[in-house]
Amino acid sequence: MTEARIPLEGQAEAQALFGPQDDYLRQVRRATGAKIVLKGSLVVVSGEEDRVEACQDLLRRLRMILRTRGELTESDVREAISPDEEEEQMYEDSEVENAGEIPVAAVAPKNRDIRASRQGGDRVGQIRPRTKGQEGYLDAMTEKSLVFCDGPAGCGKTFLAVAMALKALRDEEVRKIVLVRPAVEAGEKLGFLPGDMFAKVNPFVRPLLDAMHDMLDFDQVRRYMANDVIEIAPLAFMRGRTLNDTFMILDEGQNTTITQMKMFLTRMGTNSRIVVTGDATQNDLPKGTRSGLEDGIRRLSGIDGVAIVKLTGQDIVRHRLVREIVSAYEADDSEQ
Repeated sequence: MTEARIPLEGQAEAQALFGPQDDYLRQVRRATGAKIVLKGSLVVVSGEEDRVEACQDLLRRLRMILRTRGELTESDVREAISPDEEEEQMYEDSEVENAGEIPVAAVAPKNRDIRASRQGGDRVGQIRPRTKGQEGYLDAMTEKSLVFCDGPAGCGKTFLAVAMALKALRDEEVRKIVLVRPAVEAGEKLGFLPGDMFAKVNPFVRPLLDAMHDMLDFDQVRRYMANDVIEIAPLAFMRGRTLNDTFMILDEGQNTTITQMKMFLTRMGTNSRIVVTGDATQNDLPKGTRSGLEDGIRRLSGIDGVAIVKLTGQDIVRHRLVREIVSAYEADDSEQ
């Protein structure tokens, strides 16, 4: 009799993973022949060794789909249980040893032994590039001090940048992470926002915080922010600063002006790194205003130490419909 324990990220993940009325759970049991018991946020799998291994592998697939698409459907479960050759190859490609992978243990705080708690370091919870484009993006962030990443919604630009920042912090390559976003509203006015500076800027930096909470627990993020290890700042507050030993992320870079982009990039101090992400097709600047993202890519592409990464619709790893939505809008724009 073999037993394996798989920690989940709370009841929300358990409910999504096991489906309505635990229907997905019953399918996994039937497919693998293993006994599965949920104890709080811990999945306990027991049975013969080969059945436990098969169950772990299947749950691994389902969690990968859930984390990349944000949901799990009946068809996802069926395909994971009986993948066709193409799906099987995609899964194997994403699971093999990869120079660009970012284990959760690398981004976790030092007092949390994630590997030990995950059955001797199995692959559950590791952050890996899902496409060739994402792999190139991770390589660029590893090798270069300044990286521009332009790509459509859902291709992992922000998520992977935050993961690399946390890894650099965990490995003591930097002492601080600064998350920056321009306070530009997407086609509608938010009006007066009450509260302190963080409360006012929170709606704009929410995607950065969401990505961070996927990798660190809430209390750890709060401690980092209280100790100024992680700082969230509106773009306007960056003027006049010089940041050493810092990993800076500017999200939604297409909504910066040329002057703002120059101001932000020149904040880079000794041993600092910058990642600028954005989607040139979703510019919310006033009509006629040139985007700092496109201008920066044009001006700086030939400089040593600067990497330009262009992700496409093929790199989208959100819900399967996101790729179709992006393709439909791109096709319509090209016709017009």
